[in-house]
Amino acid sequence: MNIFSYPLLVFPLALFVQWISAEAGNSVRQRRRAMEEKERSDFGIVLGAALTLLGLIIGFSFSMAVNRYDQRKNYEEAEANAIGTEYVRADLLPAADAAQVQELLRKYTDLRVRFYTTRDDSRLAKAYADTAQLQNELWSKVQGVAANQPTPVVALALSGMNDVLNSQGYTQAAWWNTIPVAAWILMIAIAMCCNFLIGYGAHRNGRLLFFIVPFVVSLSFFLIADIDSPRRGVIKVAPQNLMALAQSLRAQ
Repeated sequence: MNIFSYPLLVFPLALFVQWISAEAGNSVRQRRRAMEEKERSDFGIVLGAALTLLGLIIGFSFSMAVNRYDQRKNYEEAEANAIGTEYVRADLLPAADAAQVQELLRKYTDLRVRFYTTRDDSRLAKAYADTAQLQNELWSKVQGVAANQPTPVVALALSGMNDVLNSQGYTQAAWWNTIPVAAWILMIAIAMCCNFLIGYGAHRNGRLLFFIVPFVVSLSFFLIADIDSPRRGVIKVAPQNLMALAQSLRAQ
């Protein structure tokens, strides 16, 4: 299980490890002699550089998450367009076959909407299985017509069906494409080092001071994880185009 796919777990985990790091730095400080003014000046440079690096890493990770979110939205739109185009191209097939393909596309569109809205793992697994089965039926139907009537017009419908199937694969790949675990570990490690330095460089024991930076950074981690988690986050990709398409196809 990738814990970073659960934003509500990322926040308390990040907050705890950073707070512990600050307390550890404070504990080490109490066991050592007080820093002289020259040492404190050098320490401030090191702390500033570490916090700057942490800010850059957080900003870079946020950019990665937003780009992946935008990619999922774009693929949802592309998938709806591919299905809608193929529904129209199905009219190029013989009447009986066209009616069957269009009916299958209506069911397929509903399945794709379910893919975006389902959060339960068991229901999602069933949606995957139903999608694969329906894709086989759609392809077999159009391919059979193309084999019997290898005309340029039928080939156009076959090409459109290929776009429908490819768009689903692109969508699935985009949902699997999240921030690597190694990047998360690096961010947390840098955050722990920064908070250790904050605790070590404190002039006095300040529980509230040791809590502020971990809280703010943990909120940033939560936002990144939430945007990067397409199924378990608060910010989700709504299948607006697919839902509008499904409603339009049912009305026909």
